[in-house]
Amino acid sequence: MTQELHIVGGGMAGSEAAWQAANRGIRVVIHEMRPKVGTFAHQTEKLGEMVCSNSFRSDDHKQNAVGLLHWEMLAADSLIMRTAHAHRLPAGGALAVDREAFSQAVTDTLHAHPNVTVSQEEVTDLPDQGQWIFATGPLTSPALGEAIATVTGADRLAFFDAIAPIVHADSIDMGTAWMQSRYDKGETEDEQKAYINCPMTRADYEAFIDALLAADKTEFHEGETAGYFDGCLPIEVMAERGRETLRHGPMKPIGLTNAHTPEQKPYAVVQLRRDNALGTLFNIVGFQTKMKYGAQKEVFRLIPGLQDASFARLGGIHRNTFLNSPTLLDAQMRLRARPNIRFAGQVTGVEGYVESAAMGLLAGRMAAAEIAGQTLPEVPQDSAHGALVHHITGGAEAKTFQPMNVNFGLFRPLDDVRGGRRGRKERYKGYTDRAKAAWTDWLAAQGEGPAQGAAAE
Repeated sequence: MTQELHIVGGGMAGSEAAWQAANRGIRVVIHEMRPKVGTFAHQTEKLGEMVCSNSFRSDDHKQNAVGLLHWEMLAADSLIMRTAHAHRLPAGGALAVDREAFSQAVTDTLHAHPNVTVSQEEVTDLPDQGQWIFATGPLTSPALGEAIATVTGADRLAFFDAIAPIVHADSIDMGTAWMQSRYDKGETEDEQKAYINCPMTRADYEAFIDALLAADKTEFHEGETAGYFDGCLPIEVMAERGRETLRHGPMKPIGLTNAHTPEQKPYAVVQLRRDNALGTLFNIVGFQTKMKYGAQKEVFRLIPGLQDASFARLGGIHRNTFLNSPTLLDAQMRLRARPNIRFAGQVTGVEGYVESAAMGLLAGRMAAAEIAGQTLPEVPQDSAHGALVHHITGGAEAKTFQPMNVNFGLFRPLDDVRGGRRGRKERYKGYTDRAKAAWTDWLAAQGEGPAQGAAAE
């Protein structure tokens, strides 16, 4: 077996795809254009760099769809998931990591793999020979984007994604703020106090909303439109939808008690989550923004506890690119116009680090099986991976296709559990139990048992 697998893009999806294929004896070349060609959001040349949040979101594999995806990935010996668990930070029920240590570990692991080579050159076309996976993410280079549009015969789709700011911990006023995870989630004290909380009175909140709405915003270039993905809306866009929107979203006060004045219920709360292992950096949760830099400093310093905040990074906004995958990709994630090419990650129209890596996991295994002359068992639709890949390769409505996080709405209904809000807990447990059984059977059909991380849970 001499054919190589070429993977374009060394982010979550590309790194995971390379790991999965290389572990199946396939020689892999990762083509990563950084640092020769940079992007708006990336800061380093490392593989698996986290450019927005440092969180892989909920780790609850019994009641949450993304937590279930974590479980399935661990069971399949995912590089991204096992590295995330090795570098996790206290974050209540979420899986947050030290982003620098995480990306360094992903980089070191892949560089050390005997079947992996990394080439730091930009790929600007879609080859018609060889086996390729394009996992270039939402920041696909303009030249490659044009090549994709030419080959697919369709205009590429675009939306705008925003980055949240990061604050130096020693600039936060802890006489005003306090440490607590919502509902005190977590088994350890570190987990139960994983977030810094900044309380707001009604007057504080109203003044913040006024300033937010009046602040200078980033202007769009000619020909661009603000087609935001609802899962990652800038806070000012949320505020424009109604003054109370933020108080019922990222600034909701429920499940939190002010340690300084327990008898006073905050009207709203701004949460910050640890961004590195040292605990010196915290990102403002859910505060993606398109405000100009000067305006950000003024507006965010209106938050009680952040009046003297020093920012390690301010928020930003950039254009993201994704395919209309239901019309372009087959069930094996291959481009119908060129079956030697697969796509994986956010460019396929999944949203989030976890979903991107999961699609890389599938694409890497599918490509490895094809190169080896084998048939990979069909990905079970009742698994989280299967529900997601089915959605992007045919289950979604092509005319209204938008980036999608994994969620139980993508799963086939259960016949024997209660419906409605009251039956939700039982229903979610039914989904996760069914998915784990289907995923375990799928791995067994490939001669694998669940990897240690998932098997122990």
